[in-house]
Amino acid sequence: MNEKERRKALAQFLRTRREHISPSQVGLPPGTRRRTPGLRREELASIAGVGTDWYTRLEQGRDITASAQILESLAHALKLDRDERAHLFVLARKQLPVDPLPLTQSVDPTLQLILERMGTYPAAVVNHRWDMIAWNQATRQVYADFNTMSARERNVLWFLFTDPRQRTQWLNWEEEARSKIAFFRASTQRYIGETWFTELVNDLSASSPEFREWWPRHDVQRTHVKPIYFNHPLVGLLIFQIKIFHIVDDPDLQMIVSTPVPGTETASKLTALSASGLREDSTFC
Repeated sequence: MNEKERRKALAQFLRTRREHISPSQVGLPPGTRRRTPGLRREELASIAGVGTDWYTRLEQGRDITASAQILESLAHALKLDRDERAHLFVLARKQLPVDPLPLTQSVDPTLQLILERMGTYPAAVVNHRWDMIAWNQATRQVYADFNTMSARERNVLWFLFTDPRQRTQWLNWEEEARSKIAFFRASTQRYIGETWFTELVNDLSASSPEFREWWPRHDVQRTHVKPIYFNHPLVGLLIFQIKIFHIVDDPDLQMIVSTPVPGTETASKLTALSASGLREDSTFC
């Protein structure tokens, strides 16, 4: 979408939302001489606390800039829901609004069933804090028994940097750890300054000399393109390609699947591991 089309789409969106708001919804008398449905431009501008001329130009698709604060006022005045508010920000500023998402700590039965249907492929769901909140049996058999861990211990970064077993099980632990830091920074940049973010970074810096050294480098990475090499204590080397899927109906969540690299013995080893019938209380990881 080019700039002209973006401004046109913003103008159309604002106009349609304004026309859906009745005067009674905002405490105004209905009046008898309204030529168009909904609120007048000057009424909406007054409610949002912006100038009528400025708002008119915005709704006409003119090339003007709207701050996040003004967009919040417009979203409130237009009574936009969560999805509509996000759409407004994308059209006006080409970015999502920066606000704390509600912390998701569990998944619904349907998503858990999808994890289980991944079969021998390790699959897990993480929230925006990188806390692992759901996983399948294959994840426990390959990586660790997350059923026995606290929420902090299941945080992907915390697990990688503070669990001593990870340094020997990852063939290239340093490369993987630095990559995870860069990926975490890129995917959580909108949460910088939030309490949970600051606490996690501070606690990791205090607990891990490597994290304390690498975090200030400000490396950023948005994709995980290289295979990962993991030494399993029972079946030996496993080689995975990581695939990440965004949960459309819950933007707080991502599903991470460890997919066996074709041409390796990983798939057959996962099948053997699954068939071995490891108990729920297995502690080999």
